[in-house]
Amino acid sequence: MASEPTTVTITGAGGQIGYALLFRIAAGDMLGEGRPVRLRLLEIPQGLRSAEGAALELQDCAFPLLHGVELSDDPRVAFEGADICLLVGARPRGPGMERADLLAANAGIFGPQGAAIGEVAADDVRVVVVGNPANTNALIAAASASPGVPAHRFTALTRLDHNRAVGQLAEALDARPGDIAGVAIWGNHSATQFPDAAHATVRGEPVIDALATRLGGVEAARAWLDDVFIPRVARRGAEIIEVRGSSSVASAANAAIEHVRDEQRGTGGRTTSAAVVSRGEYGVPEGLVCSFPVVSDGEGYRVVEGLDLDERGRARFEASVAELEAEREAVEALGVL
Repeated sequence: MASEPTTVTITGAGGQIGYALLFRIAAGDMLGEGRPVRLRLLEIPQGLRSAEGAALELQDCAFPLLHGVELSDDPRVAFEGADICLLVGARPRGPGMERADLLAANAGIFGPQGAAIGEVAADDVRVVVVGNPANTNALIAAASASPGVPAHRFTALTRLDHNRAVGQLAEALDARPGDIAGVAIWGNHSATQFPDAAHATVRGEPVIDALATRLGGVEAARAWLDDVFIPRVARRGAEIIEVRGSSSVASAANAAIEHVRDEQRGTGGRTTSAAVVSRGEYGVPEGLVCSFPVVSDGEGYRVVEGLDLDERGRARFEASVAELEAEREAVEALGVL
């Protein structure tokens, strides 16, 4: 077991996703049974009471790996020496709120948090943004952390979309999720995202072939992917709100844990999806935080290059990238970048 605990800071820790994260991280689900953790919970003053209650429960669980829980409403205190940061708390979109207003509101959250990370976090800190709009919030935080923390240490969560895509394919093909490989989420974590099964396999067989066998031909398989699979993955969050009466909580927390786990411990050669800072891969403008198929050897995510996108796939991907560019322009107009 590592002698020094890993300091993990979670923002919005008193919220539902934060609550779903804390106990699994303390149990070792994220970093493994050999890495003790110290939790730092960052909340706004109104949320501290809820975070305090979670801290009491963590104490009652007596997790062997948990080396303390600290609470604060001051980003500089919460991020001091942090090794891993999960930025969960964000301003949700309210009734009648324009996207530009949403971006402005979140700039006021993620700008100061990024600046604090750049000033006081550990030199090798890794940051994942969960709060939406996650890609552009990560862009804001990374810009605000410069030059203290390199931009590539910031990522945004599209693992939930990836898991949703795997789940939909597994159900359609009467398979287990572990049988599915090669799924990719391209672009923005929004309704414009492109869930791509073109390179996916099920038990080693191309998904498109397996679907064709079940649905009566390749054209039927492609129609299902275009008309059912892609929109359902992209709109799954709204579907859950409609059915459950509130947003995805457990699945979002699970995806965040898997995102950090694979970045820290490696993917074992399997491809997953994450939004990372573009270096120009697949023609995406440099600096955008864009979702790609990625792998990790435990030293951070890197984009899987060389995959072919057909004309329809390329058009969907480019539309999502255009949305990311528009969001960056809107944030630049606010003077944040």
